[in-house]
Amino acid sequence: MAVALAAAGAVRTLVSMSAAPLHLATIAAWLIAGHLGGTETPPRTDAVPPTSAAQPAAAHHRRLARSSSPYLQQHADNPVDWYEWGDEAFAAAKQQGKPIFLSIGYSTCHWCHVMARESFCDPAIAALLNKRFISIKVDREQRPDVDRVYMDYVQASLGRGG
Repeated sequence: MAVALAAAGAVRTLVSMSAAPLHLATIAAWLIAGHLGGTETPPRTDAVPPTSAAQPAAAHHRRLARSSSPYLQQHADNPVDWYEWGDEAFAAAKQQGKPIFLSIGYSTCHWCHVMARESFCDPAIAALLNKRFISIKVDREQRPDVDRVYMDYVQASLGRGG
């Protein structure tokens, strides 16, 4: 929870200090890099990042391909080694001693697809997530209970959420 609180504060700071819009993907990448000893200031994103999809790594398990959720299946070929919300993910996090990176979305969400294209298909970001985190993807239409907990937190912390 302390990391989540720090991240929410950093997002609020980044958004308020930014003269030009920062992509959510850039904020997420900066927070990850900052949390792991990276840059002190966020990179500028005045240009549109590349949108080419990367091929998944050889060790990529493609867990989401087995999902009943069409939204999760759309992300099965991301180079991020995604888990579905559940015991397998939590056991892996505990066994490997890694924190959880949580992504909640749904199939018709514009910004969910932007994040996928700009961040989760980027091999460098995927490598960082795969090395340092257990990444969990949640379909909010299948798990509104999980979405509600985290949306309540974001709205209470930032005053808004989407």
